Amino acid sequence: MNRLKFLGTAGARFVVTRQLRKSGGIWLTLDDTNILIDPGPGSLLRCLSSRPKLNPRDLEAIILTHRHLDHSNDINIMIEAMTKGGWDKKGVVFAPSDALDEDPVILKYVRNYVKKVEILKEKGKYRINRITFNTPVKHPHHDTETYGLNFYGKNPSLSFITDTKYFEGIESYYKGDILILNVVRVPESNKIQHLTIKDAEKIISKNKPKLSVLTHFGLTMIKAKPWKIAERISKKTSLKVIAASDGMSINLDDYKI
Repeated sequence: MNRLKFLGTAGARFVVTRQLRKSGGIWLTLDDTNILIDPGPGSLLRCLSSRPKLNPRDLEAIILTHRHLDHSNDINIMIEAMTKGGWDKKGVVFAPSDALDEDPVILKYVRNYVKKVEILKEKGKYRINRITFNTPVKHPHHDTETYGLNFYGKNPSLSFITDTKYFEGIESYYKGDILILNVVRVPESNKIQHLTIKDAEKIISKNKPKLSVLTHFGLTMIKAKPWKIAERISKKTSLKVIAASDGMSINLDDYKI
């Protein structure tokens, strides 16, 4: 089954450090390929306690969209788990250059455990088995090197807008059939470099994906009840919008063309 599994939906430091929501990242299974995106704190535990259990040995790739701890904390232990502590050299790790070179979050010794480490770049194109993905633009409004993702298999296509403040034209870079958006905040703030409800609604209204999923919630989003926000956007746009919950699984085959 092609699916998305939300190992966690926490965003922002206060939600993560208090574990008001889990922070394990997203497990994507597409065309018989297993990919882990942004393994934050607790990712390994969330995999092993998932029902059904997700075996890290089944992973073919791990992707970091950026090096902040809520996205990268478990990257090293997940590499160990994927490769059987380095005894089985396998898989590819994708990450921005500053996650490897400048104050690196991926330890040097575990890099030898995988078959390949690939550096994410603006307009980069990559392949994992039969799946391709790209990083169309470097997000200009986040305080570390950050990239969103577009995945292409047989179908459907998926777009993942990771952390960023809204910038003009962002919609044009993420036109997948399924759109996942990191929506950290309810109110506008020039100091916070993340999407708000207003931003998400604007992007969804313009792109009209088959399904939009809100995730990566900060404290203001949790207090506002994300599922109610999703219902409101869905009603206003006449499009299917849902809020992710910890452990939620989405069957991607339901959205085949």
